[in-house]
Amino acid sequence: MSKAQVSILMGSDSDFDIMKNAVDILKQFEVAHSVRVLSAHRSPADLAEHVRNSSSHGVKVFIAAAGGAAHLAGAVAAHTTHPVLGVPITSVLNGLDSLLSTVQMPKGVPVGTLAIGEAGAANAAILAVQILALSDPGLAKALKDFKVSQAEKVQRGNEKVAQLC
Repeated sequence: MSKAQVSILMGSDSDFDIMKNAVDILKQFEVAHSVRVLSAHRSPADLAEHVRNSSSHGVKVFIAAAGGAAHLAGAVAAHTTHPVLGVPITSVLNGLDSLLSTVQMPKGVPVGTLAIGEAGAANAAILAVQILALSDPGLAKALKDFKVSQAEKVQRGNEKVAQLC
């Protein structure tokens, strides 16, 4: 795979079942990416080093996913000026704790927070592609085609429902 443009980080390998949704979207759009397990609390030095190195080696967007009160996205945002997209993972409090720890960032340290779980993971990847598409006409066209296919799915759903009625 070529040089990663998106770095997907997870606080635990158990988060991969959810984050596979992001990986699948990035593969669909042929966006080079990397996936790592790093913890804001258990491996903070490794996390900081990874973010600094990735930023200087071509990564343009970070997607960070963690459950519980872990604050991976915020820790990533502390070490980069690149966009950080946070994906809360379902945990003991049904993901509410993860959502709050991801969305409640102090002024001046933004994290774009997505939905809890699978939808958030998929949408984080689509948002990363949209960010990259600002300077990549090929990705911009692929996104337009994706939007058209989404509309076609809705139309097919309308046709199916009309037949059932």
